[in-house]
Amino acid sequence: MTITITPVWAADEAAVEQAYQIGAAQVAADEPDFPPLCRRRFTALLRHPMPGYETSMLLAWIDGVPAGFLRLDLPQLDNTENASAELIVHPARRRRGVGRALAEHGLGLLRERGRKRVSAMSRAELAGEPGRRSPGNAFAAAMGAVDALTDVRRRLDTADLDQAKLDALLADARDRSTGYQVLCWRGYTPDDLAADVAYLDGRLLADAPMGDLAWEPEQVDADRLRGTESALDARGRRRYHVGVRHEASGRLVAWTLLDVGASADWHSFQQITIVDPEHRGHRLGLLAKIENLRHLLAHEPGVRVIDTFNAASNDHMIAINEQLGFRVQDRWSNWQLNV
Repeated sequence: MTITITPVWAADEAAVEQAYQIGAAQVAADEPDFPPLCRRRFTALLRHPMPGYETSMLLAWIDGVPAGFLRLDLPQLDNTENASAELIVHPARRRRGVGRALAEHGLGLLRERGRKRVSAMSRAELAGEPGRRSPGNAFAAAMGAVDALTDVRRRLDTADLDQAKLDALLADARDRSTGYQVLCWRGYTPDDLAADVAYLDGRLLADAPMGDLAWEPEQVDADRLRGTESALDARGRRRYHVGVRHEASGRLVAWTLLDVGASADWHSFQQITIVDPEHRGHRLGLLAKIENLRHLLAHEPGVRVIDTFNAASNDHMIAINEQLGFRVQDRWSNWQLNV
């Protein structure tokens, strides 16, 4: 048995498709309650990276048969000693050294680039089998990585929404948020809100619990926000936003985002929800999330489930999500390995 590793270039359609097929098989085997892997999103990860990131991919072969891939994202504007990774081995070709070969090759590349640590995420347990460690977690531990932050995924079934409860929560939030205005939009952020949304986006890594992950806040401005929006467009993500404007200052001080992928109109991810620290205590997070939930469903009536991830220690956001009806699905590990 011979394992070989080759780079995947964005213009090499055959290699990108081979990597996609590996990823699609992994999602089907390990994450059966997720949507099938979206080809448009997968190819855009390599061809349209997020602004401020350099993305590369390696493909592993066993005797000429595609067996796994490693994608590396290297920040260029901040966190320049870090990298993030996604390492996937085809379920039919595991336990043959493919993962370790990819990891060792990738670590060598990161050392050449002066990176000091790399992080990756994996489901902690096998789907539907609590207590049985997932292949991803077993591999990361064997490589010497540290489980630096636990995330919990919660899911909302839209058929089970308690509209009367939402009405009551929304009325209370509105009572506590006098002097604030709710704004809704889809897709690209309006020009007059872009600077405020960029500021809030840049606060995420400063405000959210990060455990032992050594990641610094990102410097986000309106130009970088526009680059991110273009990259999300390339991935086919349909985006639904609610912002909350402080009327006295005219600033947007809270923002939340839900999105839907190009290949699964039944599924949505709850993405960022952030409130400026100076404006907390007015139920703005709850207000924005309920308004955006209804905003999404008014335009995407086919959405049946919404998934969200929170750090296990993020008690405040978890409480809001559980009020809305999100329930625990599983736990995920954020691994960190010194290069």
